[in-house]
Amino acid sequence: MAVPPPSPTDGDPATAGSGSSRSGAMMMCAAALMIVAATLVGGHDSSTDTAGRPSAAQAPPSAPSAAASAPSAGQPAHKYLPRSRPVRLRIPKIWVDAPFTDLYIGSTGQLEPPPAADTNLVGWYAKGASPGEAGTSVIAGHVDTKTSAAVFANLSELEKGDVFYVLRADGRKATFRIDSVETFDKQHFPNARVYDDTPQAQVRLITCAGDYDRSVKDYTDNLVVFAHLV
Repeated sequence: MAVPPPSPTDGDPATAGSGSSRSGAMMMCAAALMIVAATLVGGHDSSTDTAGRPSAAQAPPSAPSAAASAPSAGQPAHKYLPRSRPVRLRIPKIWVDAPFTDLYIGSTGQLEPPPAADTNLVGWYAKGASPGEAGTSVIAGHVDTKTSAAVFANLSELEKGDVFYVLRADGRKATFRIDSVETFDKQHFPNARVYDDTPQAQVRLITCAGDYDRSVKDYTDNLVVFAHLV
């Protein structure tokens, strides 16, 4: 059974106590994720649903073909799985056991956040690579909402070498090992490093971090977990 994150204190996050829970503001990493339509590549979508589809100028390229993903002579093969919709994210170390929802690029060019009403929910960029597929898969979640801690409240506790799992619609369980956990100022976010395509199956777990800036009603930083399929 998943153990829920600690309950937050009431009030503005600028005045709330320290800890993994920061209440009073509905998180979304808009500053980091707004450029995803222009920079994120990998993955392909076979559905006919056009809701939330980015414009032609913004749409990310299709997933690399098997030939494109094949290693050069003398290079190690990259492990990856066929495309399949993610169903559930499990991170045992921080007690996360959450279902997925699809995320799309909105009219503003930003990746729309998961619904704030459900604090135990993560979203994946459904036009990009699926978790386990060759490419960079983006999974976003709230750190808190106006009323409580949320699914990624304890994401900063993860460390290099930790593992997490994505249960997929095809019945497979994709296992990912963490390469690094890093915090970036939103004003100097390394877009290419986080979002660029890769022949390896990789995942980015993203949430907000740092101090809460009351003037812009957002957190100052983004926390990014870099991981690869094992």
